[in-house]
Amino acid sequence: MRLSQVKLTNFRGYATETSISFDSLTLLVGRNDAGKSTILDALDIFFNDSAIEKDDCNVHTSSTVIAISCVFEELPSEVVLDDQFPTALADEFLLRTDGRLEIKKTYSCAAAKGKCTSIAAIAMHPSVDGLNDLLSLKINELKQRARQLSVSLDGANQTIKSHVRRAIWAQSSDLNLCEQEINLSKDSAREIWDQLQRHLPVYAVFKSDRASTDQDAEAQDPLKAAIKEAIKRREAELDSVLVDIQRELETVARRTVEKIREMNEDLARELTPTVKTKNWDSLFGVSLTGDDAIPINKRGSGTRRLVLLNFFRAKAEDASSAKGSNIIYAIEEPETSQHPNHQLILLEAFEELAEQGHCQVILTTHTPTLARRINRDALRLIDNSGGVPTVEYGNSDATLQKIKTTLGVLPDHDVKAFLGVEGKHDIHFLRCLSAMLSRTEGDIPDLVVEEKAGRMVFLSLGGSNMDSWINTMAGFGRPEFYLTDRDIPPPADPQYQNWLVQWAARGCTTWVTGKRELENYLCPIMLASLQPGYAGTGADFEDVPALFAEAIHNAAAAAVPWLSLDPDKRKMKESRAKRTLNTIAVSNMTPALLSSTDPNGEIRGWLRALGRTLNS
Repeated sequence: MRLSQVKLTNFRGYATETSISFDSLTLLVGRNDAGKSTILDALDIFFNDSAIEKDDCNVHTSSTVIAISCVFEELPSEVVLDDQFPTALADEFLLRTDGRLEIKKTYSCAAAKGKCTSIAAIAMHPSVDGLNDLLSLKINELKQRARQLSVSLDGANQTIKSHVRRAIWAQSSDLNLCEQEINLSKDSAREIWDQLQRHLPVYAVFKSDRASTDQDAEAQDPLKAAIKEAIKRREAELDSVLVDIQRELETVARRTVEKIREMNEDLARELTPTVKTKNWDSLFGVSLTGDDAIPINKRGSGTRRLVLLNFFRAKAEDASSAKGSNIIYAIEEPETSQHPNHQLILLEAFEELAEQGHCQVILTTHTPTLARRINRDALRLIDNSGGVPTVEYGNSDATLQKIKTTLGVLPDHDVKAFLGVEGKHDIHFLRCLSAMLSRTEGDIPDLVVEEKAGRMVFLSLGGSNMDSWINTMAGFGRPEFYLTDRDIPPPADPQYQNWLVQWAARGCTTWVTGKRELENYLCPIMLASLQPGYAGTGADFEDVPALFAEAIHNAAAAAVPWLSLDPDKRKMKESRAKRTLNTIAVSNMTPALLSSTDPNGEIRGWLRALGRTLNS
């Protein structure tokens, strides 16, 4: 399952229902006390049953009831809700009209410590009396209801609740479906919630204001999240073991009571066999110890946050994690105590995690270093200027201007040039090639060095969202360079011709690739050696990432042919191939190989022009 939205009602600053949507990578920006951390805390309460208190109620209302709802998409095709038999959420009328699952948790905070009073699905569900409460009935009650409604259960497995429910609903002439709350916290419906929880993402939140303890939070919490994720992947297997052990222990305890009964009937009547278990994650611990056994929490704050940073880098590089369960990482102010270069490294790790397909990342920030590098669609501005938090989205030009005003676009004024490219893969490509060429060609700058020194800033334009950058950098008095892919063979105009014209009209330097995209400048012979079966010929407008992904797929002897794959799966494989091409493959390029694929010297020309500005 993937989190698509959260709704908050009467929780801290959010008095009336306020919704926030999420992408694979979402960045919350806003001034201090605007309500960013509140969103992360609400999710922690929802997913991890963290404490909720009376003081969490909005101070401007008299209500002591708080509601937190989460909406999910990318749902499993089948789930086991009861009786160990699979069913579909749609067949149980547990989904909204848009096919998403919405779970609403309601909390009573009349006392100092609040408690969850109900868990409900907001769904298009039968509303007719006798048909609207089937999820809460036990099997005998369901069969009795079928008799009352004159429903035939012939052909239905009368030992399986989902089969009986389906038979009743199928033989009813009018279900009168309407959106309503389906209580999942009582009676037989509680079993449904217990099973649904198994499919929810793991939620791990990392705050910026933790106090140091004997086991430092920055070091321990990410490793605890890794424990939870590993356990969730093996939950069914572990639960099977748990059931076997419980059954064996209950048998031993019961036989012990029977033996006691032979000797003392009164004592035996007072004894009831009870087996208690612990959560699996309480059985494991991971620790990190510094040099000379110095605890990490006794080191500097920057060092402690580096532990957190490198946890995410390790997860991003873990290829096997792409096969794991869904997980949501929520990180508050990841830039805290970090050098700007480390901030960029961390952002790249977050992007890698989000691209793996099973992970979502939610960030909050006060720094433009992160905000300016993320696609505008991923930006959420939390604005509390009117005393009431509102959520605005980065795909609005007005919102983008507010974000620019709130954070500022530049952290300083040492920048000599901006280089705008379509996305992060292009940044990797140019970093690598410039570093390689600069070692032997003195008039070509090493963009890695220039970026670390703060003299140059990459702008990730976001492809179709490039229009947001047409005027964003105007007024800062710095040279601007923009590079886009041609995408379309001549004589047709490049795909982004309209924006190239507008940038040029402002006096910016604009370039467009002579080939389809930057990956077409990679040597096809080198790619074939890197990935046997690669069928690219070096043609200017062939789809290199798709061909490379197909070669990887075929080399794995996959059961499903490449062209028969689901389009979304093909797209994900192509995205991973693109990442490999712009990291591993480009690092294998040499000046001679580049000369063979770029005989007109396009790339060298771009880099030399940029170098002249940086050295001026």
